[in-house]
Amino acid sequence: MMAKQVQQDQLYIGIDGGGTKCRATIYSKQHGVLGTGLGGPANPLHGLERTLESIMVSTQLALQDAGLRVEQVHELNAGMGLAGVNLPALYDKIMQWDHPFQQMFLTTDLHTACIGAHEGQDGAVIITGTGSCGFSIVSGRSVNYGGHGFAQGDIGSGAWMGLEAIKAVLLDLDGLGKATAMSDMFKSHFNTLTAMGIAEQMAGQPSSGYAKLARFVFNAAEQEDEVALAIVTQGADYISRLAKRLLENQPPRLSMIGGLAEPLNKWLDPDIAARVELPKQPPEMGAIYFAIQNVEQNLEKAN
Repeated sequence: MMAKQVQQDQLYIGIDGGGTKCRATIYSKQHGVLGTGLGGPANPLHGLERTLESIMVSTQLALQDAGLRVEQVHELNAGMGLAGVNLPALYDKIMQWDHPFQQMFLTTDLHTACIGAHEGQDGAVIITGTGSCGFSIVSGRSVNYGGHGFAQGDIGSGAWMGLEAIKAVLLDLDGLGKATAMSDMFKSHFNTLTAMGIAEQMAGQPSSGYAKLARFVFNAAEQEDEVALAIVTQGADYISRLAKRLLENQPPRLSMIGGLAEPLNKWLDPDIAARVELPKQPPEMGAIYFAIQNVEQNLEKAN
């Protein structure tokens, strides 16, 4: 019944694409959220074809969840927040895509995360997931920092922590670095006893492969492991400095989003941790707000 009701309704889809997963939510202003879907990695920096595939998988699953027909993808006004499109070349490649949507409005995952976190109001957001970056918008003026990508940046992210942990463990196993509890954790995880066995399995892994190892770093840090503590504190120090830089713009709210937002919070500078507020809505809802805003602006111009 719901599918019939919304056939003539204006339909939106919000897509949030990052280095590990892609979330899609279908929404109508009359009926609210209709369905959701989850796809794989969607950072075009690490593969354009994989990104487009993940977008379509999450879209198709959201259509199915909403009880809508597959061909109704052509009725969707898509708001899309993707990691990596802060780089102009990648933004242009996505915009050249012969997409199936009625309309597509593209921006960064930072922008849509910020829109969602503060329900369209001014504020700042830090993403600490597979990657890390910060964004603030106040009185129409936006700034963003970090987000330089793996492995040349993204300090404090899951991928960065995983890479730092791998490097430390390989040094330990070769007898060239400090002993760390992470070595036994990784030997068990990779089912190998040697540094080369770990290196072989990690060769060519994308950022998401390293991000999966971040939990071991936090586990070892909780055990007072010196090497893991150094990684976590360095990452948290960077995120704290990133927050302070964003707060120079005097945003009324600050939120952190991503898989590391909660575990990192206790390691942040106390004054920053006290400022962090829970996001009001997830990034995919921010992408929906972004699409609605653009559709309505276009209608106003047309009239």
